[in-house]
Amino acid sequence: MNLGQFLTIFISAVFVNNVILSRFLGLCPFVAISKDTRQAFAMSMAITFVTTISSTITWLVYRFLLVPFNLTYLRTLVFILIIAAFVQLVEMIIRKTSPALYRAFGIYLVLITTNCAVLGVAVLNIDMFFVNSKAISGSFIFSIFHGLCVGIGYTLAMLLMSGIRERLELCNPPKALKNLPLAFIVASIMCLAFMGFSGFKF
Repeated sequence: MNLGQFLTIFISAVFVNNVILSRFLGLCPFVAISKDTRQAFAMSMAITFVTTISSTITWLVYRFLLVPFNLTYLRTLVFILIIAAFVQLVEMIIRKTSPALYRAFGIYLVLITTNCAVLGVAVLNIDMFFVNSKAISGSFIFSIFHGLCVGIGYTLAMLLMSGIRERLELCNPPKALKNLPLAFIVASIMCLAFMGFSGFKF
């Protein structure tokens, strides 16, 4: 392991393969929660927490349970159960510490359980850091760091989108473009902008 490997994972997860703007995972909360920067940031922190912790647990379960017992075909089911457990933990913490934020999230907090971005990170970690069901050198640390970086990339996309949408509230767009249509146009332009990072070579 060296600094260059971590830097490559960071740039790839945050910019080149941004989970929302390049991989197009987790778009539901991206569109629904991004009207308000505070809510967008809180949701991003919840996603980052879940992706980081679930990356840790799913790697351990896959390496020491699924692979030795030849149960790798249960990967998706097991990963969903692990993610669901941590989402329940996050939900309980937010409900106790900030009831107003919990009400603002509504159903979208529960939907983290089946958020394809969170599940996608767990699956990507296995695909990236295991070869023929064998962990590459440093794969455990890489998996945790990748989960954290994906959360950072998710936060970046959410904050950019919420900042733009808050500014658009001060404008007077045509009636046909208000709310969701304009949000999709902005999201499309952001995706095109982030596609420029894919030209980087490492």
